[in-house]
Amino acid sequence: MNPRKINPSDLRQQVADTARLSVERGLNQGSSGNVSVRCGMGMLITPSGLATDALGPNDIVYLPFDGEAEGDLPPSSEWRFHRDIYLNRPEANAVVHVHSSFAVSLSCLRRGVPPFHYMVALAGGKDIHCAEYATFGTQALSDHILEALAGRYACLMANHGLVALGETAERALYIALEVEVLCEQFWRASLLGQPVFLTDAEMAEAIERFKSYGKRRARP
Repeated sequence: MNPRKINPSDLRQQVADTARLSVERGLNQGSSGNVSVRCGMGMLITPSGLATDALGPNDIVYLPFDGEAEGDLPPSSEWRFHRDIYLNRPEANAVVHVHSSFAVSLSCLRRGVPPFHYMVALAGGKDIHCAEYATFGTQALSDHILEALAGRYACLMANHGLVALGETAERALYIALEVEVLCEQFWRASLLGQPVFLTDAEMAEAIERFKSYGKRRARP
């Protein structure tokens, strides 16, 4: 369901549930990572410093795109790149950021995910970029992430983790999970040698097929 059409109280629950799922699925731990959804002229985002697996709807922070956060809890320290994604990617209604093990491992090598498997196309392009490093919470990091996300729904973040966007929180989390699996598969394949990469033409065909993948057919 499109977050733009959901009651704000339900959206708060959705953010909290997605944050907890990111821990249950092994993508985050402790207070790492953050989740947000678009809400009117702002966003609802997980707070800074609280254990992700213990968040409830009342802990979720509303942050207008052009103002200060509402409530007693501060928003995630990474709020800038969430805001900038929403302002620059109108199709994005949710953002999930995680510190998953294999994505972090590749990002510490400053490596993205090359076209070793057709599922890479799920992220929107023939490969998955790794954004340049900048200190967490800074505008510089946000700028690097936007560049790495150009034409894509996910990217790695150098020496940090990964970020994924989607039409819904469910979709953004799904993409994050798939990218983490791809990072693990590429890492394991690389232990045995240099993986054989798919050609641009092969990846272009996969990208085209993913445009309708998993979508319901329109009823006559």
